[in-house]
Amino acid sequence: MKYTDLDKTAASKRLAEHAAGGRAFDIRAALTPQRVKRCDVPLAAGLVFNWAAKAVDEHTLDALAALAREQELTAKYRCLLEGEVMNPGEGRKVLHHLLRSPDGKAATGKEVNFQGRDVGAFYHGELERLAAFAEKVRSGELCPAPGKRYTAFAQIGIGGSDLGPRALSLALENWAAGEGKKALRAEFISNVDPDDASKAASSLPLDETLFILVSKSGTTQETLTNELFIKDKLRKAGLDPAKHMAAVTSETSPLARNPGYLDSFYFDDFIGGRYSSCSAVGGLILSLAYGNDVFRDVLAGAAAADRAALEGDILQNAVLLDALIGVWERNFLLYPCTAVLPYSQALSRFPAHLQQLDMESNGKRVNRDGTPLAYPTGPVVFGEPGTNGQHSFYQLLHQGTDIVPLQFIGFRESQRKDDGVIDGSTSQAKLNANLAAQITAFALGKTDGNGNRDFPGGRPSSLIYGERLTPAALGALLAHYENKVMFQGFIWNLNSFDQEGVQLGKVLAGKILAAKAGGTSGDPVLDAYGELLGV
Repeated sequence: MKYTDLDKTAASKRLAEHAAGGRAFDIRAALTPQRVKRCDVPLAAGLVFNWAAKAVDEHTLDALAALAREQELTAKYRCLLEGEVMNPGEGRKVLHHLLRSPDGKAATGKEVNFQGRDVGAFYHGELERLAAFAEKVRSGELCPAPGKRYTAFAQIGIGGSDLGPRALSLALENWAAGEGKKALRAEFISNVDPDDASKAASSLPLDETLFILVSKSGTTQETLTNELFIKDKLRKAGLDPAKHMAAVTSETSPLARNPGYLDSFYFDDFIGGRYSSCSAVGGLILSLAYGNDVFRDVLAGAAAADRAALEGDILQNAVLLDALIGVWERNFLLYPCTAVLPYSQALSRFPAHLQQLDMESNGKRVNRDGTPLAYPTGPVVFGEPGTNGQHSFYQLLHQGTDIVPLQFIGFRESQRKDDGVIDGSTSQAKLNANLAAQITAFALGKTDGNGNRDFPGGRPSSLIYGERLTPAALGALLAHYENKVMFQGFIWNLNSFDQEGVQLGKVLAGKILAAKAGGTSGDPVLDAYGELLGV
């Protein structure tokens, strides 16, 4: 397999000439009803990717297809699925796709082994243990004390242990209510700011709460600090912390097989934090709160999206096309940002998860070999649910000096199915009318003699849509963005699976805390800021 920097490819030169020649697609002139209907690509689990309002024409698509072939994108994806080392910096495989494989094998059908262990079988064994544990808790067989049941769950974790699982949990609340599902309370504690843990502890029924500690290493400073905070609250309430704690960690961490927890569930170094929502990191709290069948449906939707990503034709592969268009916008149209705009309150924290997923994966200035790159890589990602965003940052998106590519997400039906006709239409119809209006306004604009009311248009967007946000659709959406980041990393020749950029701050924080009793850290600037902040 050949790994090549983007600017060394023949296809990139062709794309650069296309952009420089002023031949880029003009959305305002060419967006028609026929194009809107023609530019649908099935994604998975009933979702569809529509790229009609993106600034690409047939010439652009041909060049992007050539780039996909030259960078061997689907072949590299197969290598990743089948267990080749794809994190060269840490010498690790990248196996989060195996977590949702229905048979424990790669989506290509191959078994993945490491040091004599069938890794897929290990992952599935842990998911089966997790399911049995969750069933005992939800049925009341496993309880905190005689006559008591666990009625609430709180996950203690940070980064990938919080952002993805929190986004998924929030996304399922209204769906569960709409389906009449037995849903139990799920909360999250992530920030080392004591106000975060204190608020959760004061609002939860401690005698009926199971806390889930998530740390792969078992040494994460913020997470362990919050664990000790919660254990202190439990003891002061006369409760045994060991009956109110479970752990999600690696088999080699100090949390493993620890009698201080009801049980421990394991994942390994081949599952990166931001890619861990389909492991026990996300699966335990989702299964406890909503039931094992709901989490299984999330996994099934993700697995369907993984299989669809193997398609070689970019016009039949939604995520590959999405990734390629994103590179066209970032590297050849030179747009530095992208906005994720879900018109679904259920996805209120999904943009926050995608910020970490995308920017921690592809926010890199060197290639896989550590050589500095001469071109832009990952964009800045931000977003908010519609229609709130319309009354916030859409002003800049419509009439600001920078063009920001937009990624809309919408559904024909609400999750709760609790809607009525008000002023001639349902609330869901009003929501989707706003979504259709925004896509059209961004693309076509409006000419006005008053410059303050002139909308230039030409602002590109895509749309992922479906009937309803179900657990399977949620899983497909999660996997779509994970695979989009992966494909773009391959195109840019990055290691999308390490995160060295988050380490320096951790090291310095530890340094100043360790030195507190002895005087100084040895870094005068660090000490000066520490003094200002009362460290």
